[in-house]
Amino acid sequence: MTPEPTDLPEAAERRLTSGAFSSGLSVADFAACLEMGLEPVGLVQGFCAMQWNALGPTMGSFVQPFVPGSAGYSETFRCPHGFVSNDHRVWGQNFEQTWFQNSWKNGFDLAHKRMIEEAQEAGAHGVVGVVDAQQPMGDGGILEFHLSGTAVRVAGAGPLTQIPFSTYLAGQRLAKVVEAGFAPVSVVASWGSVRMWPYCMTEYQLHGRGLSSFASSIPPSEVDQLVRAKTRSRYIAREAARRALHGDALHGTTVTSSEHEHSQGEVDFHTLLRGNRIRRFKDFEALPVPQPTVRLS
Repeated sequence: MTPEPTDLPEAAERRLTSGAFSSGLSVADFAACLEMGLEPVGLVQGFCAMQWNALGPTMGSFVQPFVPGSAGYSETFRCPHGFVSNDHRVWGQNFEQTWFQNSWKNGFDLAHKRMIEEAQEAGAHGVVGVVDAQQPMGDGGILEFHLSGTAVRVAGAGPLTQIPFSTYLAGQRLAKVVEAGFAPVSVVASWGSVRMWPYCMTEYQLHGRGLSSFASSIPPSEVDQLVRAKTRSRYIAREAARRALHGDALHGTTVTSSEHEHSQGEVDFHTLLRGNRIRRFKDFEALPVPQPTVRLS
């Protein structure tokens, strides 16, 4: 039986009669993935909302000096002046907020796991172009984690026999990694958090209070306690990412720092590190020259 003629162009009919899919990729990334043999299956995502108390461990549990290799960073700073006034900060402290870091990691891992489960249900071999976001919800100390990406299937490959891979990369950036002989394994994200309770010298340097009679005689100097807190938060995030690699390489790393000031100068320093865990599976091999993928007729 001859199909009834329609007024639709041939290309439009072909699109409407083929299997539909969704994608979060740009046109360029989409074309590059097709050239690599990665067929998009659909947009997948994972959510998690974590709630934790706004107050961390008590101050008294962190008075011990920091010992390399210990469970968490802690460092005490002592006032060099002796008694000045009842408001004088005679000591200060930096300490690693392990409770915050563990909660953050649990939230991210759960959202990532749910995204991967969606990809498995769709029969995908991996997820490319992953985008992650964390944002507070209301005033209840709740942080929402959201990961999304485009699930892809390797053309000509058999059924999936392992956990799908995930990567922030897509398009030409992913193609160059594969061309160099590396395969994506998973996204890596780590969080470092250090709280700073300033002692008198740090307070003076940050706010200029209490130096009315001799402030002009003090030369510029490094804010040592602040530098140590920020450095340690970055170190914690870097080492957490290193442990997550299990001997693989980290590619395309980005580091983002933020801070949150509490009352009376108490500051939280946060570091978020993202990257792509990749594993060598072959020597360098140039990919075929890309061919046009868009037909104009």
